[in-house]
Amino acid sequence: MTRRLPVLAAFALLLLAVSTPFPAAALDEAERLWLVGERSFLDGLYPVARRALERFVADYPGDARRPAALLILGKARLALGDAESALEAFRRARPPEGAGASALEATFWEAETLFRLKRYAEARTAYDAVLRRDAASPHAPEALYGLGWSELELKRPEPAVTAFRDLRATWPGHALAPSATFYLARTLVELKRYDEAQPLLGEFAAKYPAHKLAPDAQYLLGLARVQGGDPRAGVADLRAFVAAHPAHPLAPAAQRLITGTLTRYGDRQELLETYKVLLEQTPPTAEALYDAGAIAGRLDRRRDQEAAWQRLRAEFPEHALAHRAALELANAAFKRRDFKEAAAQAQAAAASTEAGVRAEALLLAGEADLKLRRLAAAAKAFEAVGTVANVEAGVRYRALAGLGLTREQQQNWKAALAAYEAVASKSPDATLRDWAKDRAKAVRGRTNATRAR
Repeated sequence: MTRRLPVLAAFALLLLAVSTPFPAAALDEAERLWLVGERSFLDGLYPVARRALERFVADYPGDARRPAALLILGKARLALGDAESALEAFRRARPPEGAGASALEATFWEAETLFRLKRYAEARTAYDAVLRRDAASPHAPEALYGLGWSELELKRPEPAVTAFRDLRATWPGHALAPSATFYLARTLVELKRYDEAQPLLGEFAAKYPAHKLAPDAQYLLGLARVQGGDPRAGVADLRAFVAAHPAHPLAPAAQRLITGTLTRYGDRQELLETYKVLLEQTPPTAEALYDAGAIAGRLDRRRDQEAAWQRLRAEFPEHALAHRAALELANAAFKRRDFKEAAAQAQAAAASTEAGVRAEALLLAGEADLKLRRLAAAAKAFEAVGTVANVEAGVRYRALAGLGLTREQQQNWKAALAAYEAVASKSPDATLRDWAKDRAKAVRGRTNATRAR
């Protein structure tokens, strides 16, 4: 809104401050408060408008302008961030009969305020009331848009799709049509209806190239094409997005999607080019180095893979991907029977805050220490697996099996038998259950023989 000169603000404050009545020729008090409140609101002087209109509605309850004053007062309060008192004003602004344009506008602003307060179910009801009373009212497009967003916040994507589609169909030239198009497409992507989303996103780029959501639409188009079965076109879209918007918040996700897609579908030359780009990225990122290692593994260049992941661990030691890389390096070392290196890398991976990575790393550390006959360290690692929240059953029972072996080698027969029996009775792996039954039988036999002597 256009702001008047600061003189107007001073004049409005002066009018409010004067408590003595004006001469007969001047405005009466009700007129003065109404004029100051209305004009101050139009000029963006919301504190002045609020004070004037609060006095007006309190002192002149019978004035015919009271509903309009309450409506403006609610808007001023909302602009000042006081949503609760704004809601109260909008509800009081509705005429008793609840009909007509003023009632419709008050209901619309009530819906907007409820949405601001995150009371989405109530907001949805109020938006729907606006549309049911007059689907062609000036507030109908905004109400339909708010209805769509309320449905999204309530985790009801299908009704949201309907609302956004109706807005586009009924008011294609409205200022909210581009945003409705984007969020319609995004919701369809989330619903995995990629064939429906792609034309909308392609249209967005052509019709609204300067819109603030145009970069997001370009990214979403690439994602929809990749997920919808056209990976090459999707990668081209994503590369164009990254090139045009390298600092966009979605650029890292786009680069990861490019890499992941090429890892699955790209030919050797494409993989080599992507690997080189990721290694030479400036500044380097943990994501780029991790993906470079993954691609090197796909190309069967194990030394390059380990070099990329070792660099990741050195340059970003606390990053979640550094812990994942350490786990990958630990697995590789274990396979080549370098158990000392495997144990060291697994211990580094066990610092992860991701439960799955931490549990697998502790299991691998225990298995490597067991191979090295570092029995106390192995037992500690196996036991720690059980302390990880929501650990997968397969990992949990492999750790119990390892603990059983460790306790057996320590000649702690009771603890070994308890671990084996737990695995034999509860492990989801039939082969591991049978193995544990055999080990338990062997331990019982050894215990009985010891007692016989």
